[in-house]
Amino acid sequence: MSDRTGEHAPTEEKPKLKEYEGEGITVTFEPRRCLHAAECVHGLPEVFDLSRSPWVLPDAAEPGLVAEVVRRCPSGALQYHHHPPEAAAEPPDSPTTVRRTPSGQLVLRGDLLVTGPHGERHETRVMLCGCGASGNQPYCDHSGPCAEPDDDAADRR
Repeated sequence: MSDRTGEHAPTEEKPKLKEYEGEGITVTFEPRRCLHAAECVHGLPEVFDLSRSPWVLPDAAEPGLVAEVVRRCPSGALQYHHHPPEAAAEPPDSPTTVRRTPSGQLVLRGDLLVTGPHGERHETRVMLCGCGASGNQPYCDHSGPCAEPDDDAADRR
């Protein structure tokens, strides 16, 4: 699909969510939001292993530990919910925090309501596009100047 300038507009497909169900916890993954911070694979390699299929095995560690590592995911691509469903959901950080990375993304943590092409979503962790080039607005997808490595990420590797 192209706009009046002949430029192709990004496709606005509904976010795809992959679900990995365990006995005490279910982990969900939204691939388009993953920015490869690798907090999951470094934090619990027995649960998160890219070399196998499925790459997430929630029962490979205690549910509380899985939840702790999922909360380290800065983009919010990984989420979780405990079983039974009445169990506590991921608590938002309080107070809400906002910081800009050296390459321009906005990293937010807290009780958030994010509006995008598919409506409003309640979130606890997001990395929003700061350059306007993302094809997954308002989330960052590293498709513009944000793709430049920032000093923080290089220091963590």
